[in-house]
Amino acid sequence: MQKNFKIVDEDGIHARPATALVNTANKFKGAESFAEANGKKVTLKSILGVLSLGLEQGDSIVLSSEGEEAEAALNALSEVMVNEGLGEING
Repeated sequence: MQKNFKIVDEDGIHARPATALVNTANKFKGAESFAEANGKKVTLKSILGVLSLGLEQGDSIVLSSEGEEAEAALNALSEVMVNEGLGEING
């Protein structure tokens, strides 16, 4: 399962929000979560992976989760994106 977002934070996804995403992804041992942007897919359990996407305002990102806790993980990650003002659901 996956959700698409458009980055709205004027600073893009930098260290602080990347940490929030990674910490959230790591809470779900029964799910593997990923971020995909600009043709590159990384695990959301690695801050360096998330930062390597170089996401800026206006970019699109797809968050996806697999496994028995996939739905809960994806919902929690979506909350971080929206509540932190990082992105809005796109489509």
